[in-house]
Amino acid sequence: MLMTRIFTALVLLTCFIPAIFYLLDLWWALLTLLLSMLALHEWAKMIGLSKSAVLRYVVISALFALLLLYFMHENFHGMLFHSLQLFMLVALFWLLLVPIWLAKTCTLKNIWLNMALGWFLIGPLWLALVCAKRINPTMLLVVISTIWIADSAAYFAGKNFGKHKLAPSISPGKTWEGVIGALIAVTIFAAVIIYYQAFDSWLLLPALWLITIAGVYGDLFESMFKRQANLKDSGQLLPGHGGILDRIDGLVPALPIGVLMFYLYHYYQAANVQSIP
Repeated sequence: MLMTRIFTALVLLTCFIPAIFYLLDLWWALLTLLLSMLALHEWAKMIGLSKSAVLRYVVISALFALLLLYFMHENFHGMLFHSLQLFMLVALFWLLLVPIWLAKTCTLKNIWLNMALGWFLIGPLWLALVCAKRINPTMLLVVISTIWIADSAAYFAGKNFGKHKLAPSISPGKTWEGVIGALIAVTIFAAVIIYYQAFDSWLLLPALWLITIAGVYGDLFESMFKRQANLKDSGQLLPGHGGILDRIDGLVPALPIGVLMFYLYHYYQAANVQSIP
């Protein structure tokens, strides 16, 4: 199983990293839309929609996303401004509401609310993928790499040193030692970036810590819904990894928050430059 996970991850990296830097923005948007719709399909099955309802849900979502893509093509900066407002709501949801939700392990039984939640989870992630690719592909790669590094470090630290359960009622395999291992690995990653002057501010370190914590929340949140649906994996599309949602659950909160922090930092930098006489 471990070798299968590693092989699948290598194949994904081989395809994904060149796409970030060399694929045209439109084709990137369509590729990530396809992946997002596959993830939404898994979500729809997880919340118990019928086959016909799943199809309608995904088709309507895809058509609305294509409409957003058209408006983004016509006025990217206008759509980016509205996307950043959405990312602020996403940050509040994940950093304030989700910790309470996880602590209480609340069950959301209303099918319409669950459908709306699926849009709120996957929609901002897709917008963040599209916006980040266009404005700064390196920033996109850093956020994605942070989640992958944190996930891998948490797995190995938890497997070798894990003794204290993080959330036993939601995901018995996750431990506090895994979280600490993830933060240590991300700290080293941030130090390497700063050392090679890919980013000239130590603010990168707390930013990547926050992204890591958001990724943990994303992982636990999906695990909670899988447990409520009595599922081990969200799907079987990726050998050794489960479904698309299983692979991107950490990115769901992390990437919109990462894009938001990137813009807040540059806004702060620009404001400081303008204030200099």
